[in-house]
Amino acid sequence: MLNIGCHLSVSKGFEAMGKEALKINANTFQFFTRNPRGSKAKAIDPKDAEGLLEIVKKNQFATLLAHAPYTLNPCSAEEKTREFAAQVMADDLARMEYLPNNLYNFHPGSHVGQGVDVGIELITSLLNMLLKPEQTTTVLLETMAGKGTEVGRTFEELKRILDGITLSEKVGICLDTCHVYDGGYDLVNDLEGVFEKFDQVIGLDKLRAIHLNDDMNPMSSHKDRHAKIGEGSLGLEAITRIINHPKLRHLPFFLETPNDLAGYAKEIALLRGVYKE
Repeated sequence: MLNIGCHLSVSKGFEAMGKEALKINANTFQFFTRNPRGSKAKAIDPKDAEGLLEIVKKNQFATLLAHAPYTLNPCSAEEKTREFAAQVMADDLARMEYLPNNLYNFHPGSHVGQGVDVGIELITSLLNMLLKPEQTTTVLLETMAGKGTEVGRTFEELKRILDGITLSEKVGICLDTCHVYDGGYDLVNDLEGVFEKFDQVIGLDKLRAIHLNDDMNPMSSHKDRHAKIGEGSLGLEAITRIINHPKLRHLPFFLETPNDLAGYAKEIALLRGVYKE
């Protein structure tokens, strides 16, 4: 079965997201832990979380993915900015235990002129401070498009972060198809080569989720502009190969395309139609 979902709004509550997912024939979904452009988080109602867990169990959902807000920069040159990232992520990981054994994704951040080495050191230090042996959540580093001074634009940079983590079993990678194509990895003409490279550098066992997006720009553009499935430079054929790839097809796929709920429903139906059961 194709494990596919989209981004849903947590403002309506956990159980409501589960019901919305069912309406569009999704069997997983992604949500922001709080305002994606701010710091406020809605108080969690334990009964609401239990309601979602019942939906997940009854309908055999794949792993869910929570996304940290965009405002975080764990490798900022400003100490206050790094402290803010640490506080939010610590709170998010505590809140995630209401939905145990799921995934939490974040953007590694931008080193803002300090250099990649400093950026990587700051990110690994933060994760080593935050990760706890008892947590059930796996924290994922997202592959980045390479805008400005973003860290995580190459598999090698992500590997260096992972290598610095003490509790290595608590971390993994979320690969964004638009981002890696923007970053120069040719998913259209060399899909096998890209994932062989990923396996050699990082290891496919660390790939835990895929953001499935088409791309408004050509390969290596470093611009990060998501397109609807089949309407960008990646195209439906390449995306079909990705979801059917024998080493990827078991993963949860999360749409972050420019869509409303009806649009996501159409994309999910499209992708289920080209998925080979």
